[in-house]
Amino acid sequence: MNFFSLSSKGKWEDLKKATRPRLKELKFSFNRIRKSPLSLVGFSLIILFALIALMAPYLAPPKYPHNPYQIPRYGYSATPKPPSQTNFFGTTEGQYDIYYGVVWGTRTAFRIGFMVVGTILLIGIILGSISGYYGGVVDEIIMRVVDTFMSLPTLILAMALVTALGHSLDNVMKALIIVGWPAYARLIRGDILSVREEQYVEAARAVGCSDFFIITKHVLPNAIYPLLIMASLDIGAMVLTAAALSFLGLGAPVGYADWGQMISFARNWIVGPPGNPLAYWYTVAIPGLFILLFVLGWNLLGDAFRDILDPKLRRR
Repeated sequence: MNFFSLSSKGKWEDLKKATRPRLKELKFSFNRIRKSPLSLVGFSLIILFALIALMAPYLAPPKYPHNPYQIPRYGYSATPKPPSQTNFFGTTEGQYDIYYGVVWGTRTAFRIGFMVVGTILLIGIILGSISGYYGGVVDEIIMRVVDTFMSLPTLILAMALVTALGHSLDNVMKALIIVGWPAYARLIRGDILSVREEQYVEAARAVGCSDFFIITKHVLPNAIYPLLIMASLDIGAMVLTAAALSFLGLGAPVGYADWGQMISFARNWIVGPPGNPLAYWYTVAIPGLFILLFVLGWNLLGDAFRDILDPKLRRR
């Protein structure tokens, strides 16, 4: 009995020793966020949007079960209708329900942000790691491709790609991935160039570790932090770019729950009739406010990640 007690006690002590650094790091992260009011605002905004996205079927029950992202219409009048008990935020041109569109558009925004940034993060890590670690001809080829992409205006290139691929939300995401990965590859390559010469990397080479093991266990974990900060900032930026493409008619199909397209519906009603220029303010202001707060939340959260991950700030 005593043997089992001592054994359990020893395992518990080992578990506490193993988790103590992680708990210390978690406590440090929470303290950093707690001390920054703007970080708290950003974190709160993202949590709010996440709840809206998760609760969308309950906040705005789907009118079309086969396609819940299709915004319901109420009649076919071209003139927007003001907020009412039936339509909480009113309707836009074509009588599309603004409330339904912005609620389900939250899911669209998360889908665009996570899928696009997640994919370009993966591509950037792979190509940037290969380029930075091996150098030579491989580095020259990858970096010249990166230079070619980065020499072109991002939005213009994305518009050209969507036009060539076809107008759809999936093609918008493909275009954003194509124009987005070069910046990530260049950033991770620069960090790896400095990390690969460190003594612990040389020691790993000396004992015969494989290149894959060195990159994944020693080089990449010490070079990836700036990339994670950039990714958190880019989630909002990618959603903003996708909204711009949808506004231009290059994104989601007509009637799809997308914030950019909803502002496109309102482009003819930005200014109301003479004598009442703000008559249709809700058609632009409400979708625009959702975009503003979503992008602001990710930008503030990105600043919080920088405060947590930046080693220079950790010394303060």
